[in-house]
Amino acid sequence: MRGLNFDVAHLLAGSLVLVSFVQLYQDRLYALLNIYALHALVLALSVAWQAFAQDAPHLYVTAIIALVFKAIVIPVVLHRIIVRLGIHREIEKVVGVGPAMLLGIGLVALSMVVMLRVTADADPLAREDLAFALSVVLLGLLMMVTRRNAVSQVVGFMSLENGLVLAATGAKGMPLVVEISVAFSVLIAFIVIGIFLFRIRERFDSVDLQALDRFRGERR
Repeated sequence: MRGLNFDVAHLLAGSLVLVSFVQLYQDRLYALLNIYALHALVLALSVAWQAFAQDAPHLYVTAIIALVFKAIVIPVVLHRIIVRLGIHREIEKVVGVGPAMLLGIGLVALSMVVMLRVTADADPLAREDLAFALSVVLLGLLMMVTRRNAVSQVVGFMSLENGLVLAATGAKGMPLVVEISVAFSVLIAFIVIGIFLFRIRERFDSVDLQALDRFRGERR
């Protein structure tokens, strides 16, 4: 049974990294939001399996939060924000898809090398999940850096946070009160981000962050 725990946990964590690459590849907002919902769904499955493997029932709460809020509520609300703001559906990129994917592969390789060496004495299940989690975090950060559209940067931030949740559950979980506080913090941040997007759209008639740079240049 222990071998099965390893295999399924690594399959789900590795799938989360793969879906992060699919997010990085997307060039349309609706497709990106759909892939993010899949990203959150895989996270929920991974956390639920960790709850089973670690015999930690409180992690099922984390899995339910990820499923309801991250996989359903947030993508639906972002879809409505895009429609309400009339945002154009193509995603502007700082670098092309090819260079971004190559950078992503390099970051994943770096994550594996660093994390597996640092956690050499840790539990095998935890150390490999931590390596996958760091990969997800870095890929989310890469998406934030290589995208100009504010909505896609929000998705990158939430993907990064998914990696942090995976790391916390792989390292024998978090106290339930911490998980709930993190969930509410993310929800509040999401509400603030939504208001921020509305204000950007109202002021600059765009959510392309280059508009902010051009505006600051004109003011100077």
